[in-house]
Amino acid sequence: MVKKKSVSLLKRTDLYCEAERRLRELTEVKQKKEDMARNAPSGKIRIANVGNRIQFYLREDNTVKSGVYIPKSDTSKIREYVQKSYDEKLLRLLGREIHTLERFIKDSGDIADRIRMIYTQYPDEVKEYIEAADMADEDYLKLWESIPFEGKEIADYVTVYETKKGERVRSKSELNIANALAAKGIPYKYECPLILKNGTKIYPDFTVLNVKERRELYWEHRGMMDDKEYAAKSVLRIKAYMKNGIFTGQNLIITEETSAYPLGTNDIDIVIKAFFG
Repeated sequence: MVKKKSVSLLKRTDLYCEAERRLRELTEVKQKKEDMARNAPSGKIRIANVGNRIQFYLREDNTVKSGVYIPKSDTSKIREYVQKSYDEKLLRLLGREIHTLERFIKDSGDIADRIRMIYTQYPDEVKEYIEAADMADEDYLKLWESIPFEGKEIADYVTVYETKKGERVRSKSELNIANALAAKGIPYKYECPLILKNGTKIYPDFTVLNVKERRELYWEHRGMMDDKEYAAKSVLRIKAYMKNGIFTGQNLIITEETSAYPLGTNDIDIVIKAFFG
């Protein structure tokens, strides 16, 4: 794969958000089970394994060892007491995990954000000397955009279209894709070279950055799929991507059109929403 300047060693984590989500979820379940426990009948069920059969006994208090036999026909009472037994065990473990998460959230706080801010707080002229383990989104984007590249040359005789960012692209559909990405604030590079494992250099139509996830996606628009030769080359391109760990639906976006079925702006919006929210 293409070797690029490292801009971050730590991947963006949702650890703290996930901890808070889990804490809310556990607290809700704990509250529900505590309400059920207050309404549960007194006494406990004893489950005995007699031979190959399970038998149930009701112990009214802890001084009673065996308890009163509950026939299996009394399913409502069995269900009620078995559920109570389960809930009591569950509440003990819920309490332990809630306590652990509360301590974790309190002690950790916003450490992840503070780690990213270390790099941010340095002056720009100092940052160039630092290989940062992590950084704020703004710094990550700025550094990604600062990496120079030479796009694929466009011959003078080729019709070009100028995007709102002032780039020259080869088709109206590429123009619409570029403008849609820009309008939604999604960073991209047009025809940025990518070196494959075998040393081949290719030029994806768009190299798009998901800042939050710290990863690049490649967007190929296949604009002449009713041309057999063009379609065949497009298939070979997809195979080359696959050999290099780039797969459709994961880090490769494919859009297509024919002369009869052009790519609409609504189609582009649907794709962007699917991959970038």
